[in-house]
Amino acid sequence: MPRQTEVVDLSAWLPQGRGGLGRGRRLGGFAVAVAAPALLTAALVPARDQVNLASDMLLFLLTTVAVALVGGLGPALVAAVLSSGLINFYFTAPLHTLSIHDANNAIALVVFVLVAVLVSWTVHLVARFSDEAADTAALAAGNEMRTALLAAAGHDLRAPLAAAKASVSSLRGTGGFTDEDRVELLAAADESLDRLADLVENLLDMSRLQTGALTLALEPTALEEVVTRSLHAFGLDPHRIDVEDGDRDLPMVSADPGLLERVLANLLTNAVRYSPYGTNPELRFEEGAQTVRIRVVDHGPGIPAAARDRVFLPFQRLGDTDNTTGIGLGLAVARGLTEAMAGTLVPEETPGGGLTMVLTLTRAAEAASVPGRREREGVEL
Repeated sequence: MPRQTEVVDLSAWLPQGRGGLGRGRRLGGFAVAVAAPALLTAALVPARDQVNLASDMLLFLLTTVAVALVGGLGPALVAAVLSSGLINFYFTAPLHTLSIHDANNAIALVVFVLVAVLVSWTVHLVARFSDEAADTAALAAGNEMRTALLAAAGHDLRAPLAAAKASVSSLRGTGGFTDEDRVELLAAADESLDRLADLVENLLDMSRLQTGALTLALEPTALEEVVTRSLHAFGLDPHRIDVEDGDRDLPMVSADPGLLERVLANLLTNAVRYSPYGTNPELRFEEGAQTVRIRVVDHGPGIPAAARDRVFLPFQRLGDTDNTTGIGLGLAVARGLTEAMAGTLVPEETPGGGLTMVLTLTRAAEAASVPGRREREGVEL
């Protein structure tokens, strides 16, 4: 059964519109605007003989600023007016009246109100400008993402579709094709459609990750079965992957089998793409007390250490000059799916040159294991 995820609505506490605050936060701000000055008054009244009026006003001003940070301008104005009344009633002579006999105290109280209002307004403006800056940054990031997506759709998605259409159109034509020609055209169409399906699936996966709509069901998963399915389901040639051979049993891992297939397929596809001609990527397994590490090793050009985190950003293809090989989502999707399964995916340098992707997953609670050396569907593990 898929794991049930409780959805918590945070919209009430998020900015609503330009520079606004959620309804829940505003209501909380008004509550603080009433409670905080009252509590401060209760704390200062017993110490009236030790704390002078100037210190009292500074403490109430600090309270008003805090209210502005919590609830915005409206609650801050309420706190300023209430604080001025409390100061007048409890801390200026004559006490317990709203009249002020000392002109200096009257001036100080008026200045307090003005300063409290100005500070609250300043805090409000700063918060508003911060929200606008965040919105602008998010808009710029969204525009950059849309631009990259349009570029990908303009070429990377259209190229395999055009190749498949050309093959099918040729088969429907009146030209004389031999059986061998038909087989080649069908194979070309099949390969192009597989590549198109993989590109679309990566786009959908990235969309689910970014919107939090991904569902997964963690269960004890046999690594050898997932590796076999990922090779065949995504059209990877088993002869292009050197799978570590060992007599020990491979442990079960806690994972969603379908998502783990996609992770391994993306990692292996990337490793095959960058492996020099005549060399095969390697798949290795390392067992720990609580985890299992899966290393996907290639001996290609590698990636500079300073740029390794960038390969996990969407639409990044560092050093990739072949525009038909993908839209730069494979590693971004692989890391996102891995983290959704409570795992990690980090890059390392391959000794002698190249890149190693280290996928770490939690061992399944059920310590079941499967044979480490077995042949399934023509793939030897």
